[in-house]
Amino acid sequence: MKISFFGHHDYEPDEKDKDAIISKLIELDNDEPIEFLLGGIGAFDMFARRCCLKYKKINPKVKLTLVLPYLNRDYGIKGYDESVYPPLETVPQRLAIVKRNEWMVEQSDFIIACVWHCGGAKNAIEYAKRKKKQVFNFALKKYPHIIG
Repeated sequence: MKISFFGHHDYEPDEKDKDAIISKLIELDNDEPIEFLLGGIGAFDMFARRCCLKYKKINPKVKLTLVLPYLNRDYGIKGYDESVYPPLETVPQRLAIVKRNEWMVEQSDFIIACVWHCGGAKNAIEYAKRKKKQVFNFALKKYPHIIG
């Protein structure tokens, strides 16, 4: 199973959010290897990585993969098991993150998100819904007054 994570760069970590993610991962776990596809750029990406590392202590059959939008930047791969660069060679740099996100959605069986306003994360979630992917957006409970 492959699970991608999407959220806003201005996300502020919350212990309740970590509990929500870990609970969802336990619910999804069907005793097969799980690969987490992570963006590694914004605040939510860093938070998701920490949650995945915590979950890896529960289920060692987990692999954390950093999905790179650019090859000419240093991301620091600490905490990831591997990194991958999707086929983005011909994509203009200004669209690299959008196309990387779409690639992540296409590879995934499930999406976990915290999306409550416009931006790249919201576009990725909308793309996932068009692709008929299952999406768990825990922002729906966290910000019902904004998105409800």
